[in-house]
Amino acid sequence: MLARAHDTEDWRTLLASAVTDARELLRRLDLSDHPLATTLQQGPSFPVRVPTPYLACMRRGDADDPLLRQVLAVASEEQSVAGFGIDPLDEAGQNPLPGLLHKYQGRALLIAAGGCAVHCRYCFRRHFPYGDNNPGRRGLEPALDYLAAHTDIQEIILSGGDPLMLDDDALGWLVAQLERIPHLRRLRIHTRFPVVIPQRLTGRLVDLLANTRLRSVVVLHLNHPRELDTGIADAIIPLRQRGIPLFNQSVLLKGVNDNLTTLTELCELSFDAGIQPYYLHLLDRVAGAAHFEVPMAAARQLYDALAAALPGYLLPRLVRERPGAPGKVALAPRWEIS
Repeated sequence: MLARAHDTEDWRTLLASAVTDARELLRRLDLSDHPLATTLQQGPSFPVRVPTPYLACMRRGDADDPLLRQVLAVASEEQSVAGFGIDPLDEAGQNPLPGLLHKYQGRALLIAAGGCAVHCRYCFRRHFPYGDNNPGRRGLEPALDYLAAHTDIQEIILSGGDPLMLDDDALGWLVAQLERIPHLRRLRIHTRFPVVIPQRLTGRLVDLLANTRLRSVVVLHLNHPRELDTGIADAIIPLRQRGIPLFNQSVLLKGVNDNLTTLTELCELSFDAGIQPYYLHLLDRVAGAAHFEVPMAAARQLYDALAAALPGYLLPRLVRERPGAPGKVALAPRWEIS
């Protein structure tokens, strides 16, 4: 395992030093001469980005490393596969204003930033038109007016991209605007940033989330138990101490976490760190990610085994998202009792 980044390094420095070339990524992992190097995508339209704290948790010489598989651009992404498209959740039809998605009753989503700290190859928004949905402060005024006019919206979700790509000043400004909308009650942050660069959880950011009148909730994105090795368990302690709920959502990914041992350990270690298992998503069928899909029958069988292995409070809900549905579609365990 590589040496980790020093805990005191500034998150912006770590973000700027992320690896953005697949061959350089393999070189750092002693895989330059491995046959894996012949499978790389040439000039991917969805660029590579891997922060060094995340890279430090990958195993040298292991071409099947589950963390590496999530971020390495391979040629199979270019294959056209039936049923996989650029907008698998029909978000274009739920995008009434730049920067705003309104899919579900009682909550709406703001595209707070158009970039991410890490580029996960299975990302369902890898083809999203961020250029049309990253309007900046002045351009967000119509979206804020929309939220103010829709008094049924009680929860605002900040997503992206990753909302923590905003620095603390910019995020503080946005939260202040949302606080002025009286019917908003909750602020939900969806982020993978602290998983790959835990230094992003600055004292100022923690204060911002703890002191807003809105009830803050942070939803993290861990897919594998080794992703806890970046230092996130220590980084989230201030959030826990301030009473901010932490949840985890994972994506079921072939070759990454599609086995009982990995999923069980992920749920147990996440909970030990103070992160509540929340969702286990079936893959959104986005173009370029077909090689990650776990067949439905195998997914159901694996989830049944997971439900038998864990107490109920550690079991995430197995869900899939269907365009037009009023919420996530949950798939319960199916046991045959004679």
